[in-house]
Amino acid sequence: MALDSMQDLLLDQLRDLYNAEQQLVKALPKIAEKSCSASLREAFEAHWRETEGQVVRLERAFFSLGEEPEGKKCKGMEGLLDEGKDMLSENGSDSVRDAGIIAAAQRVEHYEIAGYGCAITFAQLLGHQDIVTLLEETLAEEKAADEKLTAIAEEEVNQHAMAEPTTH
Repeated sequence: MALDSMQDLLLDQLRDLYNAEQQLVKALPKIAEKSCSASLREAFEAHWRETEGQVVRLERAFFSLGEEPEGKKCKGMEGLLDEGKDMLSENGSDSVRDAGIIAAAQRVEHYEIAGYGCAITFAQLLGHQDIVTLLEETLAEEKAADEKLTAIAEEEVNQHAMAEPTTH
């Protein structure tokens, strides 16, 4: 697709986000399953359900533009999830691995926050207030997920990880 207008750029961003969210819908149950902390597992399960709703919101944004929902392979999300898979398969302390899982998941959240922020700006410039509203709802969820991960890390997981004996 040629990027000849801001409308083209908005569609490109929506396609990228749509694919990113679809990748997450598949990945989050696996991440939840590998999380040893009950609160971390519950947070990933809750965000999985939210992510399914985010996909639906993106579909509504496409329909609002008279377009069929269509993804464009999001290489950024693919790379972040590949790194996360590596963390899930690491051997060692459960609590240390959970701390690493949180770090990987927060990279994903920050990537999404940046993507939604840009798409919101483009939709605002184009006067698509209905799309802005949809995307802002998702952006708020992504920020809340990031804050929840920080709280779990600070209040539980990192403290447990620090209690593990040093092996060096």
